[in-house]
Amino acid sequence: MAKATIKTASVLAFERKLANSDAMLYAGNWEQQGEWRPVEIQEKAVRGTISNRLKNAIASDPAKLDAEIQKANLQRVDVAALPFDCDTLKVSFTLRVLGNLAVPSVCNDQEYQAELANVINGYMAEQGFGELAARYAANLANGRFLWRNRVGADAIKVCVKSKTQQWEFNGEEHSLRAFSQPQGALAELAQEIEQGLAGDSFAFLSIEAFVRLGNGQEVFPSQELVLDSNSKKSKVLYQVAGGAALHSQKVGNALRTIDTWYPEATELGLGPIAVEPYGSVTSRGKAYRQPKQKMDFYTLLDNWVTKGDKPAVEQQHYVMAILIRGGVFGEKSE
Repeated sequence: MAKATIKTASVLAFERKLANSDAMLYAGNWEQQGEWRPVEIQEKAVRGTISNRLKNAIASDPAKLDAEIQKANLQRVDVAALPFDCDTLKVSFTLRVLGNLAVPSVCNDQEYQAELANVINGYMAEQGFGELAARYAANLANGRFLWRNRVGADAIKVCVKSKTQQWEFNGEEHSLRAFSQPQGALAELAQEIEQGLAGDSFAFLSIEAFVRLGNGQEVFPSQELVLDSNSKKSKVLYQVAGGAALHSQKVGNALRTIDTWYPEATELGLGPIAVEPYGSVTSRGKAYRQPKQKMDFYTLLDNWVTKGDKPAVEQQHYVMAILIRGGVFGEKSE
């Protein structure tokens, strides 16, 4: 039981323990894998559609709405596609798996830090990182990090290399909707990740995914936020050293899409969501762990550390996954 005098630290931060790089996009051929060149980003001038927001804004003035509809609405946008002599996209990135989770990068309350360390070490002794590692491994094997580049592919192959081993997976054979007990190569990869998280050994992985899309097919790098209102382009794609790429944040979001423990997960049938303090999913405009349900990260962690109220095992996994995710927490974060 935690001491009654322990209060939540006002400053608390954890560094992320799954530290992935940006993912580079390359073009080549499925049958002749060996020669790869960066996917180039091109600029196009296209005719856009009138947005529903603009339509609603001027719906009270039929004449103005009609005038807007008649406009060409030309826009400059970035696009990326495979060359017409290439049928396969390669996505390449690296991943460091770090341990020492029980020690935050910043904490301004020694009593709270000591009790938090007891909680984390207790979890490691009782549960271990096997369940979390299995889910992270599954998200490598199924190619979830490919995002839209995965849709409609003829074939998906994911190759993962550690310092001593190499594994190959057929991405289509691994579900995006559910997690199961890993077997064979997937179990070996999960063990490698588990050892990294537990601090037993340093884990460094190189990941290459090959996606057969078809000659000249469009591919989807990360899209940059257009913060300058005077920008000449309405869509700007992310590139590194002249080649198309995915943001490290986007890749990391895919790897931590493991939360199937949120309220009504089974009833809603939506599959896993990314671990977030309030279960927020931006694309759906919804938070699945509302504070009023007492299943958000801050409520679960505070009750566990300051009151000794240990949550259900599934929610313990969720809390630890948030700490592995990293971030700035503490009393002022609520």
